[in-house]
Amino acid sequence: MAQIDPTARVADGARLADDVEIGPFCIVGPDVTLESGVRLLSHVNVQGVTTLGARTQVYPFASLGTPPQSVHYKGERTSLMVGADCVIREHATMNTGTAGGRGVTRVGNGCMLMTGAHVGHDCLVGDHVIFANNATLGGHVEVGDHVFLGGLSAVHQYCRIGAQVMVGGLSGIREDVIPFGYAIGQTANLVGLNVVGMKRRGFSKSDLHTARAAYRDLFFGAGTFSERLANLRTRMEESTFIAALVAFVDAGGSRALCRPSRGVVKQEE
Repeated sequence: MAQIDPTARVADGARLADDVEIGPFCIVGPDVTLESGVRLLSHVNVQGVTTLGARTQVYPFASLGTPPQSVHYKGERTSLMVGADCVIREHATMNTGTAGGRGVTRVGNGCMLMTGAHVGHDCLVGDHVIFANNATLGGHVEVGDHVFLGGLSAVHQYCRIGAQVMVGGLSGIREDVIPFGYAIGQTANLVGLNVVGMKRRGFSKSDLHTARAAYRDLFFGAGTFSERLANLRTRMEESTFIAALVAFVDAGGSRALCRPSRGVVKQEE
């Protein structure tokens, strides 16, 4: 049977696994599902049609599943889904989706949201994403797996962040960031590749050499950008980096592509 502190308030209809722990002064709404091993430490607010995956831990004063911060929201029944093994620290917030968007906000498995992080409505966040303190996603943002968002960074609505991207602290992301990219700046530009992350994901020296060459060819090579991209399409079998890069660019989106600033070639470590 779930362990519920006597000061907590759990509404009728909430679905709790037998080993859930709900600490002091938590509030759980009637449409919430807490899967096996979920722990709400204290003073946690979970509302809306919200599911927290197995073993996810939520720290004090986090607020999850509250209505989207959208002037177009009129009380529609939308949802928030958080994966397994996430750590959601103090004052983090996540909103449900909107009827005009996806209708759902999703956060993957193994994510860590540090203090004050925010996931806006209709966002799709991959697995093993880390939000440093106060990192913020506007509505409709897509974030790939193994992304790191630096402290106080902010991602504009409808942007796409490719897998294994590094976003530096205090950065404002207003454009789509290619997979494995490293973006930083008040209005962020690419400054190279997330080489540290790539090494952690098992990229060999040869893989890194191929990735760096492809990056230079796309952004600094001869010809137009379309011509350089077309050339990379013929080389997609050379590496997973090239395949992911081309697929991301070809998929497109409503935002422009984040590119290196003029004169910047790379600053990878």
